Amino acid sequence: MTEGNFVDYVKINIFSGNGGKGSAHFRREKFITKGGPDGGDGGRGGNVVFVTDKSLWTLHHFRFQKHFKCGHGGDGSGSRSTGADGADSIIRVPIGTVIRDTETNKILYETIEDGDHKIILDGGKGGLGNWNFRSSTNQAPRYSQPGIKGKERQLTLELKLLADVGLVGFPNVGKSTLLKTITSAKPKIGNYEFTTLKPNLGIVQYRDYRSFVMADIPGIIEGASEGRGLGHHFLRHIERNSVLLFLLSAESEDLVKQYKVLLNELKKYNPELLDKQRIIAVSKSDLIDDKAKLKIQKDISKKIKDIPFEFISSVSNVGLVEIKDLLWKVLNE
Repeated sequence: MTEGNFVDYVKINIFSGNGGKGSAHFRREKFITKGGPDGGDGGRGGNVVFVTDKSLWTLHHFRFQKHFKCGHGGDGSGSRSTGADGADSIIRVPIGTVIRDTETNKILYETIEDGDHKIILDGGKGGLGNWNFRSSTNQAPRYSQPGIKGKERQLTLELKLLADVGLVGFPNVGKSTLLKTITSAKPKIGNYEFTTLKPNLGIVQYRDYRSFVMADIPGIIEGASEGRGLGHHFLRHIERNSVLLFLLSAESEDLVKQYKVLLNELKKYNPELLDKQRIIAVSKSDLIDDKAKLKIQKDISKKIKDIPFEFISSVSNVGLVEIKDLLWKVLNE
């Protein structure tokens, strides 16, 4: 899915280098009539290496290059000289990238720590020179090994954003407005569904110079896990969040039903998401009176047990300090 410079899903083709040929050379020097074999080995082909880079936040750079080829190993030569190794292909990816084999869909690697190196595709091994084949019965072998050919593979790269808190909710419930209000992020905001077409990250500044990261993903609708709407493209981004903040609009006729639909979609996508800490924020609370608030409070307390909740309004700044306190408390339990 792409929007602007944000790309979180690409397919690329990688090619490792061929191994160099071994040499079938014989020692030739003045006054030495039978120098014997001294052919060196071929160099190895270049490897495809993935490097985790914390300065990257998207897979956007893969839109312009989808094929990565390594250098081939050099051939061996006389005096038992080994050929040069082929140049490696270094591919830099953001933290949170999942690398899959496109054909088998098997996960090959997940990038977690900045600076991690992982060889995804080995280069071909260099062939042995004739010096390796000498023996008491064959003192002048006239053969050597060819290098092993490199491999090729198609990979699928998926980016899963790393954030402490993930905002979950239906379209147009105020997720982007909340993110803009309590962070320095500038997401697109509008009074229509699916205004948000890409995930947005923001840093929430807390007391005593402490902070945590919040992620806003496009709204989830019923059937999202089966491909409806846009949310299913981005559900992978909340797999690595520590806390899920469910935003439910106070204007909704049935908040509990709304919450259960969201919970069901997460369960269908990945049941492990239900093991994460959950908090409920009732947004747009400035649009309802105290009587309606009391009714919502009773419904949530009765039908959704053991899940903390707060009434908030991003427009009038109601409950924002309380929700930050609650999030910080849960994050540090």
